[in-house]
Amino acid sequence: MATFNLFKKDIVPDGGKLMSGQRRFAYTSLGPILLYMGLFSLFPILWALILGFFSYTPIREGSWFLGLGGQNPFVGIANYIELFTGSSKPAEVFRMAIGNTFMFTALVLPLNLAITLPLAVLLESIGERFKTIFRAIYFLPTISSSVALVIIWSYMYAPGWGLLSQMFKFVGLVPPKSWLQDPNTVYFGIPLAMFAVVVAHVWQDFGYNLVIFVAALQSIPKTLREAARVDGATTWQEFWLVVVPLLSRTILLTSVLTMISSLQVFVIFQLLTRGGPKNQTQTMLLSIYENAFRFANNLGLSAAMSMILFIIILMLTVMQFRLLRTEWEY
Repeated sequence: MATFNLFKKDIVPDGGKLMSGQRRFAYTSLGPILLYMGLFSLFPILWALILGFFSYTPIREGSWFLGLGGQNPFVGIANYIELFTGSSKPAEVFRMAIGNTFMFTALVLPLNLAITLPLAVLLESIGERFKTIFRAIYFLPTISSSVALVIIWSYMYAPGWGLLSQMFKFVGLVPPKSWLQDPNTVYFGIPLAMFAVVVAHVWQDFGYNLVIFVAALQSIPKTLREAARVDGATTWQEFWLVVVPLLSRTILLTSVLTMISSLQVFVIFQLLTRGGPKNQTQTMLLSIYENAFRFANNLGLSAAMSMILFIIILMLTVMQFRLLRTEWEY
């Protein structure tokens, strides 16, 4: 018994010191991260939420905390009411931007998945020697500068002498007068300029989902696909009845990530079309930027717009998780 007490006396203090050291390590490691997240993530969100209830412009002097009050008065939900029911130009443009943003996302999401999933299956079917090369080629646009890619597509879409116009002429077709600035060319209710931006964005963005799908395909047990072949399944049946169900969680992940990124696209719209022609490619993020920094300098109204965008993304993400979630995994 004495030996046991001695053993316990020697070990417990060391264990207590170990736990104390682990706590210090955890606090030291997480402290800077939490501080960074608080300053650059949580505080901006809370600040935008607060600004949405004020008629705030930084050029006016406030009476208390960070310039609020005084000439930047509290207006309650007036900014939100204005955005949904008001007749001012910023409100009307923003309502149009909501529709354009949903249209853009509705085009990008299925097109991206329709390209990346079959392409990932094809990449997995080729020899090991070429897999890395093709993955790098397809992923290059994703890691390239958005500004550089917009410049490339600007030359592609240049009217008359651009590559797409020259290709149309080569096959005997008449190209549009302008790919990006023709407000009268509409297909199935979608402006030509919106189609052009969708193609450019998908070309830049699909490499990210491709890498995710390739990794997910590699994790599927080969025995399941081999069993399907033994049972007489064709390649098409194997894809739809075996591969796609097993990738349901990955499809959910890529759908959510693609939707969120599509709702927040800014650079390509700003540089390619600037919201034109006639606001046909005006998006929510572009409206937020223009009202905050370019035209009206109304940060209160822009903050309300950003919170509406935040709520839309949150609601759509929750809906996607509920619709596409699975209760099993392999």
